[in-house]
Amino acid sequence: MLRWLRRPPPPHAVPNPPPGGIAQPSPGGADPEALLRRLEWTVLRRLDGVLQGSVRTLMRGSGMDLADLREYQLHDDVRHIDWNVTARLQTPHVRVYTEDREMAAWFLLDLSPSVDFGSGPRLKRQVLAEFVAVLARLLTRHGNRVGALLYGGRVEQVIAARAGRRHVLHLLHAIGHRPGPTPSEPVTTRLAELLRAAGHLVHRRSTLFVVSDFISAPGWEQPLAQLASRHEVVAVRLVDPLERELPDLGLMTLRDLESGEQLLVDTHDAGFRQRFAAAAARREDALRQALARAGVDTLELSTEGELGEAIVRFVELRRQRSRLAAGGGMPAHLRKRADGVTMKPQPSRP
Repeated sequence: MLRWLRRPPPPHAVPNPPPGGIAQPSPGGADPEALLRRLEWTVLRRLDGVLQGSVRTLMRGSGMDLADLREYQLHDDVRHIDWNVTARLQTPHVRVYTEDREMAAWFLLDLSPSVDFGSGPRLKRQVLAEFVAVLARLLTRHGNRVGALLYGGRVEQVIAARAGRRHVLHLLHAIGHRPGPTPSEPVTTRLAELLRAAGHLVHRRSTLFVVSDFISAPGWEQPLAQLASRHEVVAVRLVDPLERELPDLGLMTLRDLESGEQLLVDTHDAGFRQRFAAAAARREDALRQALARAGVDTLELSTEGELGEAIVRFVELRRQRSRLAAGGGMPAHLRKRADGVTMKPQPSRP
């Protein structure tokens, strides 16, 4: 049922593809310089004051400051095993250290047709671009390099990890100007292909942000878990309120943005709306469980949400994880702001 949630966007949002797949601005695409400048004034300036040096919380590596504990994985350095915790829990655990040198972050971007959906003035694709702009600029200003893999039915482009504002602009231009789709064949999103490609391309331990609505063919859970065993992985979910609950708008024609199929539904039917909400809730539960099994942190970004607030909430909760692992309770102000953020479980420290 949820495939039919992808209703047609406004006429201006999906331009007719030109012959030969010539690069065209994507739906919601904006001038990269104007977009970045706006976000620097409206989001980044506020984040600078709120985070106060906590940006490195987003990056974990092999520096000197102990940041976390987790179960030992195949590729971990045995010198980082915490033998006290290992003896206590009867399972090998390693120490994770806060990075004190330059480290790469990679954005694995799902730009498939389903992200061209939005029930309000913003599409999920716009939320994706704004998130990448803010995080990439935030990280590059502190000396970290950022790269990206762009996926739209296949891995279309790999942008090598570099630093600097000009590189961030290059990344945003690539997101907003991609080869036009070919209307002859429907698109099937296979997120597993993007994740496997990242596994082959990113060799050194890095921070990976998987930005997607996770509307995909099955099979992505295992590749995501494999990435999480080698890298620090954050799943960034793009959501829209209409994907969880339909309003009473009478007859509506819904179109699947990937297959092109259309379906006429009567949203005035209360029973239909209830069945839709129940199906959406089941999908939400299944998706959250799959991400938890993969062992990744999850940040949820809504088309109706405020980007800066979501990033601050994520960084604060991530910074408090060591306290939680040590057995301390979550501060009250964080308990109230935990919506949309899921942290992978961590072992207790002795």
